Amino acid sequence: MAAGLARLAAGRGDVVVWARSDASADRARQEIGDGARVTTDLGDLRECSFVVESVVEDLDVKAELLGTIGGLAADDALIGSTTSSLPIGALGGASGRPDRFVGLHVFNPVERMDLVELAFPDQATDATRERALALCDSLGKTAVEVPDVPGFVVNRLLFPLLFAAVRLVDEYGVSPEAVDHCMKLGAGHPMGPLQLLDFVGLDVSAAIGREIGAEVPRRIEELIEAGALGRKTGRGFYEY
Repeated sequence: MAAGLARLAAGRGDVVVWARSDASADRARQEIGDGARVTTDLGDLRECSFVVESVVEDLDVKAELLGTIGGLAADDALIGSTTSSLPIGALGGASGRPDRFVGLHVFNPVERMDLVELAFPDQATDATRERALALCDSLGKTAVEVPDVPGFVVNRLLFPLLFAAVRLVDEYGVSPEAVDHCMKLGAGHPMGPLQLLDFVGLDVSAAIGREIGAEVPRRIEELIEAGALGRKTGRGFYEY
């Protein structure tokens, strides 16, 4: 997600990408190319006008990082998070700057998906809203303001459907291929539900499911326990 955002923003201004380690920085440089400066020093974000966090979907991890960012970012900087399910009010509070905070939920692949869900803490100012909308517009995205509820709009509606597809496979012996073909051809979905779960990552999907209060199918938990997380590990509902 971070690499996709960096590629999208490249050429529209100076882009700085922070990575946790030298190995992560090397991977980021390979994925992003020459359009952004990659660093392992958080202090390099001090001059940025908009800082967007995109680490693992874990409230404690995000809150700790956002607290650090809030302490070093420029006074007029906006801080955002690409979280797909965690409470924006809590993340904004953790940053220490809820008035200048925004949930900036972009979708993968970033360069191809038009929608950005924008969610704001109650304390967010009108100027914060205007700047967040302007950023999305400058990136060529369509922004829709959504409520700060678990899963926002898309994931709150989508993941119960994806999990229902898994139960259909388990309970009735339908193949993942058959379910995916039906949903692509009959419902006009660009990607079938099992393919989409693999694309998102089964660990991420389970985390989103728990956050929105949806029952995560046992099959997904078993695949996670086996290290089969989808495309990123080469195996999930499909082999890659």
